[in-house]
Amino acid sequence: MEIVPLKTQLRFGFILMILAVAGLMLSHSLALFSAAMFVLGLVSGITMSIGTFLITQLYEGRQRGSRLLFTDSFFSMAGMVFPMVAAFLLARSIEWYWVYACIGLVYLAIFILTFGCKFPALGKHAQHSQAPAAKEKWGIGVLFLAVAALCYILGQLGFISWVPEYAKGLGMSLNDAGALVSDFWMSYMFGMWAFSFILRFFDLQRILTVLAGMATVLMYLFITGTQAHMPWFILTLGFFSSAIYTSIITLGSQQTKVASPKLVNFILTCGTIGTMLTFVVTGPIVAYSGPQAALLTANGLYAVVFVMCFALGFVSRHRQHSASAAH
Repeated sequence: MEIVPLKTQLRFGFILMILAVAGLMLSHSLALFSAAMFVLGLVSGITMSIGTFLITQLYEGRQRGSRLLFTDSFFSMAGMVFPMVAAFLLARSIEWYWVYACIGLVYLAIFILTFGCKFPALGKHAQHSQAPAAKEKWGIGVLFLAVAALCYILGQLGFISWVPEYAKGLGMSLNDAGALVSDFWMSYMFGMWAFSFILRFFDLQRILTVLAGMATVLMYLFITGTQAHMPWFILTLGFFSSAIYTSIITLGSQQTKVASPKLVNFILTCGTIGTMLTFVVTGPIVAYSGPQAALLTANGLYAVVFVMCFALGFVSRHRQHSASAAH
């Protein structure tokens, strides 16, 4: 149920963002810094959740997956652009907190857009005909997808966080090791653009299973391959893994006849837990066994994603819901 309208949430989020950035710029207290970063993370999470839910409400079936991929590609683009902005500012001895002011400009654009866009009404704000007649059970498929989301994000971040350390251990320079990470995110972004078109022609659960399997194999080849082949393996890994997380969210939204914001948020939360656990899980592994062990752990997590996606094929409801929506 929608207690606070989506527009109001975004506008209030803008106010919180301004206060948080102001706190970063004007305060020299560690407690206020921590509070400001917490608010930034909270607002960002709510904003991403709203954006994802809006796509699930506006589009159906395979179109939903392609639209989610296209919009999420800008998340990867931000991952490329803002580090460059930060490097540009820091190289000119400009204070670090101006990077967050630049991020605030993005939220300013979102704030302005809320005045010209019509958002779907939910819960008590919706018309009676729009409200679902009865609550739907999520089914075990949602559990498979939640585990897949957690393992995918934990595996991806656990992998990419330790790639530079692993590459340096093999004798690569710091620049070359950093280039591997840049190559991954660049191909990840292009992969999202490509799959936003490709996914329209395939059953989402089947192609997700194939992509998860390919990503698992490619990550293993990167870990066990030679230095000469590492850039090629990480490029292809970024490309073929780009559609996995968004496809998981899309399939989750299709497990009920009417897209549920609680269900979408549940899967997003599981992915966020994976982010939170990244260094909690991989830090001790690196300390005791080295970065390669962390990469192999990430590879094992990708294998779990493949198993979950394969098992989903036996219980997923997305096909029957797509068929009923077509009639």
